[in-house]
Amino acid sequence: MKITRRHILKSGAALLAALGLPRFAGPAFASASAAVPGEILGAAAAAGHKLWQMGFAEPAEILQKDVVIVGGGIAGLGAAYRLHKAGVKDFALLELEKDPGGNAMSGRNDVLAYPWGAHYVPVLTEESRAVIRLFEELKIITGRDENGLPKYDEFFTCADPHERLFMFDRWQETVLPQVGADADDHAQYERFFSYMESLKGKRGRDGKKLFAIPVDESSQDAEWLELDRLSMKSWMDKGGYTSRYLQWHVNYSCRDDYGTTLEDVSAWAGIHYFAARDGKAANTGGENFVTWPEGNGFIVDRLVKPMKENISLQSLVYAVKKDENGVTVDYLDLKDNVTKRISAKTCILACPQFVSSHLMPEDGAATGFTYAPWAVANVTLDKMPEGRGADIAWDNVVFDSKLLGYVVATHQKTEMQPLKTVLTYYWPLDHLPPDEARKEALSRTYEQWRDIFLDELLVIHPELKGFVKRLDVWLWGHAMVRPVTGFMWSDERRRFLRQSPPVFRAHSDMSGLSIFEEAYTHGVRAAEGVLSHLGVKHETEL
Repeated sequence: MKITRRHILKSGAALLAALGLPRFAGPAFASASAAVPGEILGAAAAAGHKLWQMGFAEPAEILQKDVVIVGGGIAGLGAAYRLHKAGVKDFALLELEKDPGGNAMSGRNDVLAYPWGAHYVPVLTEESRAVIRLFEELKIITGRDENGLPKYDEFFTCADPHERLFMFDRWQETVLPQVGADADDHAQYERFFSYMESLKGKRGRDGKKLFAIPVDESSQDAEWLELDRLSMKSWMDKGGYTSRYLQWHVNYSCRDDYGTTLEDVSAWAGIHYFAARDGKAANTGGENFVTWPEGNGFIVDRLVKPMKENISLQSLVYAVKKDENGVTVDYLDLKDNVTKRISAKTCILACPQFVSSHLMPEDGAATGFTYAPWAVANVTLDKMPEGRGADIAWDNVVFDSKLLGYVVATHQKTEMQPLKTVLTYYWPLDHLPPDEARKEALSRTYEQWRDIFLDELLVIHPELKGFVKRLDVWLWGHAMVRPVTGFMWSDERRRFLRQSPPVFRAHSDMSGLSIFEEAYTHGVRAAEGVLSHLGVKHETEL
């Protein structure tokens, strides 16, 4: 297809001046937007900010436990699950939110379940040993073939088509721009992806993969770690990867996994995105992934089930102190507005480092850690979206939009053609520095957020006007750590990897990348540190 100036002008108008920054709904959609109910949900920011105010009353109640886990995201749940399996049942997990799961939380309405954040896990690499064990226990991996390759439950692997891109007023298959790309673009595509493929499995002089998952199993060869000192944008420019379409695709990928643009992402982290995932499976391609209508909330529910009684929700931990008996953990029970103390033999801090360093200020501030804010909208529809040019996919992206696109919750419901669905729309708030983006996000009204998401949705899907039944927005102030230039292999990140019994740390931000495998592995590693500290015999899952 030859792209003319007419196509470009038409596309630009249709997409509201190339969707620079999302605007509020224009006159064509104002009435449709105004009729859509919903609310702003999100992490308990107001409760969490009490941590910085201090001035808490002396604990009114003192409890005794073997272990306290602070934080109920994937790292904290992974630690608790590992302890529970090892026979350590005298523990308490304290979580600030009303539900566990961190950014893997999910919701549900009368249509089906849907994610509020993380929504898939790719086919696992061989180094992700703890997660492989978990997937076997949860029957996500159901067995092995004669070559030892894992078999994934086919109900959980993503159904086709996986993804598509809206560009020039039509949809195309895959998120790599094809329509309008010229010979030079395609030549750069070939060179870039061939190079990334050549790095998969390649090892450094120390025998480790150049790019591994978990991150800290990667080669420590200095020439590769030096990539951390460059931005991904600088690395691409120096390498002659200057195609606008290729750079857009890499920028989209960085925003998708890191919540940060290629101008800020470390080149090491940017290359890791493409070169580290070399997982293999017996019954699906290595590029595939597992997903569910509720996203990674599926895994959260199964981690929580055997230890529900150990989890205390709406619990704001405000102090963690070592003493001669182990650790004391002070927290405010937000349900009863009562301060409590747990005296424990050991503690796992499964919370972000900017929180854990506040709870234990003697460890020093986590100055190098920065976090990307996100907004996520779940849009309930009485009609399935349509598509010009390519069938509706699981992941649907708009070229040059500041929004990241939407996933279709009913995509995995392959047994019937749904008439209703929920679209989960993602926006990493990377248009401003994180602190400014957080303030802006919290200042917006529901109506403004609703219009931002519907402004785009009703342009690319005008057939949905009148069929949007509800739109709810979840704001994540600190959704994920940012692997910015110079951070991945900094002394600051490495400092927080060192454990200091009887307190152990576990969080994905210790890796510099906020992905499921990193969070769960850190949880298991901390739990096994606790098991050793308590003298509990165990075989490592790492």
